Amino acid sequence: MRVEIWSDIACPWCYIGKARFEKGLASFSHRADVEVVHRSFELDPASPKGVTDSVTDMLARKYGRTHEEVAAMEQQVASHAHAEGLGFLTEGRDHGNTFDIHRLLHLAKARGRQDELLDLVFRANFAEERSVFDSRVLLDLAVEAGLDADEARAVLADESAYADEVRGDEREAAELGATSVPFFVFDRRYGISGGQPAEVFSQALEQAWASHVADRSASNA
Repeated sequence: MRVEIWSDIACPWCYIGKARFEKGLASFSHRADVEVVHRSFELDPASPKGVTDSVTDMLARKYGRTHEEVAAMEQQVASHAHAEGLGFLTEGRDHGNTFDIHRLLHLAKARGRQDELLDLVFRANFAEERSVFDSRVLLDLAVEAGLDADEARAVLADESAYADEVRGDEREAAELGATSVPFFVFDRRYGISGGQPAEVFSQALEQAWASHVADRSASNA
């Protein structure tokens, strides 16, 4: 059974939702038979490449809030992250274009290191003072995840590398009706939006597995 997760590393609820999903998966008795695939979704595709802004300034402009209101919003999100055992900086984070990060995650997928790189990028972006929009930092994270430095460097230098894969994921998300992330699809049967509690993911896994087994039994009958 396959679970596909559309997310963006700039999305705090994707960071939190991944942790909650993994808790739900850990309690699922058939977890060894579940393939998890991470797919690309850009929250801000119009953000200019190579230009970074502070998350606080970006959120203030986007939602028409004061910096004090944004700080309160960030504290609330941080409380959810901390409840899942995740680090979360409420100040000093950068915002920028995530397309290159998604391209590198597709390389990691091809080399069987996608989950490792995604965790490292999430942690660097939300819990550490490391800008993942700096290609040098991104390359360091790729190597830390187990990717070959020369291959990762070549992908970052070639803007066409894995670009079709990123765009393909985004088209598929649109076809499935996903307008926000995180978006979880269970065996192409059930969809869940948002960073839901672990119990919700556990229930979805059980439901999808029951349907999966029933279909398999029917095909063998």
